[in-house]
Amino acid sequence: MYAVVLLVCCSWLALLCPSAQAYENLALRKRAWQSSTLMSFTADLAVDGRYTDLAKRGGQCAMSYRGRTAEWRVDLGGVKNIHHVFIQYMTGNRVMDENNYFIGTFLGFSVYISNTTDKQDGVLCFRDTNYTRATIPNPVNITCPYHGRYVIYYNNRTHRPFPEGYSNLWNFLCEVEVYGCDVYTYGVDCKRCGNCSGGVQCDHVTGTCPNGCEPGMYGDECDRECSNNTYGVECKELCSNCSNGEPCHHVDGSCPSGCNAGAYGKTCKESCGKCRNGEPCNDVDGSCRYGCDVGVYGKTCDEACQPGRYGFNCATPCGPNCQGCNRFTGVCEFGCLLEWTGTFCEERKCSNNTYGVECKELCGHCSNGEPCQHLDGSCLSGCNAGAYGVTCKESCGNCSNGDPCNDVDGSCPNGCDVGVYGKTCDEACQPDRYGLNCAKPCGPNCQGCNRFTGVCEFGCLPGWKGIFCEERKCGNNTYGVECEEFCGDCSNGELCHHVDGSCPSGCNAGSYGVTCKESCGNCSNGEPCHHVDGSCPSGCNAGAYGVTCKESCGNCSKGEPCNDVDGSCRYGCDIGVYGKTCDEACQPGRYGINCAILCGPNCQGCNRFTGVCEFGCLPGWTGPSCEKRSKYMFRLRLSY
Repeated sequence: MYAVVLLVCCSWLALLCPSAQAYENLALRKRAWQSSTLMSFTADLAVDGRYTDLAKRGGQCAMSYRGRTAEWRVDLGGVKNIHHVFIQYMTGNRVMDENNYFIGTFLGFSVYISNTTDKQDGVLCFRDTNYTRATIPNPVNITCPYHGRYVIYYNNRTHRPFPEGYSNLWNFLCEVEVYGCDVYTYGVDCKRCGNCSGGVQCDHVTGTCPNGCEPGMYGDECDRECSNNTYGVECKELCSNCSNGEPCHHVDGSCPSGCNAGAYGKTCKESCGKCRNGEPCNDVDGSCRYGCDVGVYGKTCDEACQPGRYGFNCATPCGPNCQGCNRFTGVCEFGCLLEWTGTFCEERKCSNNTYGVECKELCGHCSNGEPCQHLDGSCLSGCNAGAYGVTCKESCGNCSNGDPCNDVDGSCPNGCDVGVYGKTCDEACQPDRYGLNCAKPCGPNCQGCNRFTGVCEFGCLPGWKGIFCEERKCGNNTYGVECEEFCGDCSNGELCHHVDGSCPSGCNAGSYGVTCKESCGNCSNGEPCHHVDGSCPSGCNAGAYGVTCKESCGNCSKGEPCNDVDGSCRYGCDIGVYGKTCDEACQPGRYGINCAILCGPNCQGCNRFTGVCEFGCLPGWTGPSCEKRSKYMFRLRLSY
């Protein structure tokens, strides 16, 4: 809640006091609006400057219909610097005491200042929470030191019970006057604010700036320019080297007539670099008209030469053999590169076909015996035949037809000789390749061939022989490693494959598989099985089942044959067996068809076919199925 000061003028004389009337009535004849209008008593009647007749039908007051809320506002036409708001409420031209009818409709009112037509977007200047019928003043002056475009009067009767003295809500505004000035003014005579920092509004009463002054200004009201050769924020910056001692600009410190010799820049605070022949620099950007003196470079001639350069504008490079020269003279003051000497490192040091550090490296095979370069050993005219590389120290590989290799990269112009490959023809063939450029593969039956001739010097794969493993080896109906495996039952007595034993035309009837070594099962009506997987095309003979009819049926009920696919029994199992294919003996404690019957409870273990307790009865029991009590045990109990 914003703190406000409520100034109540208890008489018309108070309203005419000079401090109040010095401000302009910003609301006079401005556009007004109210939430409802009673008859012809429109909102603009409250800003027409007339309020001599305060009666309902006096024609000088704005009125609204009765309701739960009442709102009225005036548009000041722009954002204004408001000082206070004056409100004259209707009295009916009667004494304004606690018995006046209109007081009850006035109680509880609020005043807002906003930049939009919505009061919630603005600030609350005043809200009546304490007045009674006996204490509320009329007219009333409300101090409201805010900026805004809309002044909004609001009242409501929305939350019962209402305080004592409140009546039904009507809006009876006879005059609303808004006193103040345009923005960026202050005081009763609306003086213009000074140059406040950030362009903010000065204090509306005193004119002081809340955040200080704009650069170049000072004083309580920020209305005085910097003086005494100062400028900038709070006049704390000192003017610099302006031409002929002229004062600088009070805001940015710039010199109106330029700088004294030796200085440059907007504020003449920058010192010139070293211009050629001692010339002064340009007083705007510090550039040197004729370039830089020795040892410096750059736009303003204030940067020392980078390593490796010297002289005017640092334009001359140090000698190529210099470790680092003096930026003014070019003398190699940090020494020479290896094998060089002299003031500028211009004299060569190595000889006797040597190069490098302390001339310890020997030159390579340079063309025609020429000496190599004394620093890096490079051969300026290339290499002798058989050598390659920068220093001609690399030996050529085995080029085709004995050709010399390229003396730069060692490549062979017509490819490699037999047994080698690679960019420089110095790599032995990989296993399983031989010949020129290693381009030929070894024979397919070879365990590994000679890289020059292709001869299978590491032997042949099973079933092959010969220099190149090109001859078939096995005979006498054999195959495989060392021809130790015998061929199977191949069709029409054909020979099997000498390596894997497969039959090229399939198997004779009664055999199957890749090598025709598997015998057919119990196929229906003696039909031959399939030569690859051994399956029976028309199923199995009775008593056999499975894809190859090699499985024997179990004991099906009543001697029925089993299913020839999965061996299952259509009517279940015979006595003494159970399971999917009726080939599992009853578990202990069970017997009969499908092993479905439990042995007698007094049995030590029954026969799985008959149920007879062939392993005896529990004590006290007798009979084939241990179903009878023992007479001996009965008599024994009686004796007790």
